[in-house]
Parts: sequence; structure tokens; C-alpha cells
Amino acid sequence: MHEEDNVATALVDLTKDTGIEIGDNRIKIQGDIPFGHKFAVRFITTGDDIYKYGQVIGRATANIAVGEHAHVQNIESLRGRGDLEQGGTTA
Repeated sequence: MHEEDNVATALVDLTKDTGIEIGDNRIKIQGDIPFGHKFAVRFITTGDDIYKYGQVIGRATANIAVGEHAHVQNIESLRGRGDLEQGGTTA
């Protein structure tokens, strides 16, 4: 992980209430998270950029609590968006 990251990737299937240690922090998983999916490692506010491996991969479309599943229900992808590369907006 990178210090800017606000999500982490589940390396195994995680079940609700599982405790995960990341650095000095202990995170309680808020719901089942499948292998390969992301979860928040700190509180993310609507509109915040989503960082994974130090890179912006999306934007939060809703608040995401620590330990909550971070996926299409609360993140919009910013990768491959031609409108952003051309200076457009995401409205």
C-alpha cells in the first residue's frame, strides 16, 4: 500500500466483522467482501478521490465508512474516461 491509499484490496474473501490490521490500524470489515474487491481503510467522503497503490482510480459517489465495501455502488471509475482527458466535467 501507498501512504495516500484510502482503499485496500481483499486478498481472500472477507466476512463481516473480520478484523484486519493495516499498519498500526485495526479495521473491522462492515460486510462480506469478495476476494479482489476493495474496502475503505479510512473514512471517504462523497466526491473524494479513491487512491489505490498511490494512484487515483475513481471518485466516491457516496460516503464510505472504514471497513465498508468500496465498489461500483459507491465509486465511479475515472480510468479511460475520454471526457476527463479532453477537459470535460463529470456532471
